[in-house]
Amino acid sequence: MGLVLKYGVSMIVYIGILMLIVEVMRKNYRFSSWFWSATLLTFPLWIMTGGVSGWFRWVKILSVILPTIVLGFARVANADNKTGGTWSFLRKNWMLWFLYGILFLNITEATIKDLQMGNFYNALAGIVLCITIPYAPKYWDIENKNNGDLLVYTTIMWNFLYTTWNMAFVYAEGATFFASSICILLAAEVYPIIKGRPELYVIARVYTLATHLLVRAIVPELFPKIMNSSTWFNPDVMKYWGIANAVIALPFVFWHTWQLHTGKAEQSFRRIKAVKN
Repeated sequence: MGLVLKYGVSMIVYIGILMLIVEVMRKNYRFSSWFWSATLLTFPLWIMTGGVSGWFRWVKILSVILPTIVLGFARVANADNKTGGTWSFLRKNWMLWFLYGILFLNITEATIKDLQMGNFYNALAGIVLCITIPYAPKYWDIENKNNGDLLVYTTIMWNFLYTTWNMAFVYAEGATFFASSICILLAAEVYPIIKGRPELYVIARVYTLATHLLVRAIVPELFPKIMNSSTWFNPDVMKYWGIANAVIALPFVFWHTWQLHTGKAEQSFRRIKAVKN
């Protein structure tokens, strides 16, 4: 009972901290751009602590931190309506395609790792997620007002499939960090629900993942100490979880394609009611 309480409290606290970080990063977009740029100065610590090792970890952290920095300055460019030189460049549609590509790349990285580990069913779910990312720039935007929020009109089912697919991947790839990974995924799910703005899911995911990877790189022993979930691993759970994700993914890809084919995506992706004639 004491162990359950320990994990319950630590996970709830971590989810709360992550959601607070997302709120701070969203509301303070100038600070966010410089903060994430400064995180590159911690690069020597990643090596000294051993927090980043192996091709997957290096690709993962760099493919998250570097785009987060670019996104930060793109938000400044749009929110402050900056023009000229690099600022104008950051406001063009290529930025939305770039961010689309980064999301695609991050899912692909994990999918390749799933295939290497023999998690073929979960890898199938990862492939479906790549196929069903709403297209940029139509369903992507960086607001040119307020905080320069990144808005991505993913569907509720896409968000759910991403969450359960990613949980299953982490469970297989590094069960020690499974509990903490649940936290970053749930924080990204819950934050936009609380704000009443589902289009904030991806930006919440960006900042929760970047924060988590940065902490793991600098203090790799932190999460194994406070919420080590290595004993939770069971190969049968891994197998059947992957199968369940594949079962969810297959009908979803057909639904997604049908929405695009029939022109219903404009309403279903943006969660607005169709106007009746």
